[in-house]
Amino acid sequence: MLSIIIPAFNEADSLRELHSEIDRVCSTRQIEAEIIFVDDGSADGTWAAVCELAARDRRVRGIRFRRNFGKAAALSAGMQAARGELMCMMDADLQDDPAEVPAFLEKIAAGCDVVNGWKRRRNDPWHKVFPSRVFNRMVSGLTGLELHDHNCGLKCFRREVADEIRLYGELHRFIPVLAHARGFKVTELEVNHRPRRFGKSKYGFRRFMRGFLDLLTVKFLTGFAQRPQHVLGAVGLVFFGLGVIGLSFLAIVWLLTNLPPHWELGPIGQRPLLFYSVASLLLGGQLLSLGFLAELIVAYTGRQSDTYSVAERVNVEA
Repeated sequence: MLSIIIPAFNEADSLRELHSEIDRVCSTRQIEAEIIFVDDGSADGTWAAVCELAARDRRVRGIRFRRNFGKAAALSAGMQAARGELMCMMDADLQDDPAEVPAFLEKIAAGCDVVNGWKRRRNDPWHKVFPSRVFNRMVSGLTGLELHDHNCGLKCFRREVADEIRLYGELHRFIPVLAHARGFKVTELEVNHRPRRFGKSKYGFRRFMRGFLDLLTVKFLTGFAQRPQHVLGAVGLVFFGLGVIGLSFLAIVWLLTNLPPHWELGPIGQRPLLFYSVASLLLGGQLLSLGFLAELIVAYTGRQSDTYSVAERVNVEA
């Protein structure tokens, strides 16, 4: 069975038509599916629309958050509630075309674990398209996973992927990267990107700033999550070594200026190198200590609790 997970935030105008399109695709292609709408603290009639659809269609299930917790939390709640062996996520604003789902399932059947959408022709303004392309190149370069559109809302993956990755913050855009780091086979598929008809974009300039910070987080998680000392300790050793070299140089200078013949090089205590060396030595020691603490946390702590709170459910077991 396919679980279609749709996070929604103030999307009351589009849910009924989106449900109709999904129903048409599933009926035509004979796809057994469930549709999970996650209302991420909407202030309009989104939850009323979800309840109406659930009353008419037993395949529809709904989760409502008490407030807006973000897309990653909504997807995480949907994945936990999903009963299918395959999962598909899409946005609720009708820009993602449900008619693309069968092609995604064919890729999965061919042996892929994660299929990521690629909006080659985007129906978005240039001030969103250009930064997105720069960001995608940056993600591909830093993570080693070459995809054209890491942040495409249309993705399909196996349940095993959902069971092994944890989403929080803004990490939903890095699902393919997180899966690739764990050895899953990831590919991409060109999809039809439709113009926006309802609502407005939930993303602004802050999205790109957060995206860069999240990229650094993902790079750390995928490369050093189980060995944080390798990165913290390496940086700490560099600063510690610079501090030792600086202080050793000053010690040699002090000896030379206090032994005949006298080298008039000035008092050591007034040299900026002394302060830089001490600061570098302390910083290096702190980073090494943080690395040890991080190793202890990784070794002895489990997964953190969920970062959202559910107010209501429909056709979903607690």
